[in-house]
Amino acid sequence: MSKIEKLTNDILRKIGSLSRAIHSISDIKYKELKLQKGQFTFLTRICENPGINFVDLSNMLKVDKTTTTKAVQKLIEAGYVDKRQDETDKRGYKLFPTEKSLKVYNLIIEEENKNIEVCLEGFTKEEKIVINKLVTRMSKNIEEDWKNKKR
Repeated sequence: MSKIEKLTNDILRKIGSLSRAIHSISDIKYKELKLQKGQFTFLTRICENPGINFVDLSNMLKVDKTTTTKAVQKLIEAGYVDKRQDETDKRGYKLFPTEKSLKVYNLIIEEENKNIEVCLEGFTKEEKIVINKLVTRMSKNIEEDWKNKKR
């Protein structure tokens, strides 16, 4: 029988589980806004970065271009996003929030802040700063590997 490798640390499983739980809670909450699974992440980034293109949005969210295209298309159809041809590169498009998306943006951020509060309940101010720094470092550590693998 083959030797079964042991996991050296289950931190990524815990982070993944945490992320899925938050997304699940958020998806239920945003159903009333006619936002489908995970679309709120695309919507918030477009609101925060008006004029962002598909490639930059994909890179920001660490998803492939197909996922971005599908999510954005649904947001356009729902009236949350405008897609405009890039003036400098006619092959590309820039994404802009609509009035409708700007109206729900604050609700989404409010919910995100509530989730952060719940996740960090019982942590000291210093612990919150440390955990933010550590997760930011983890993100930076994986960035280059992600860029190389997605090609």
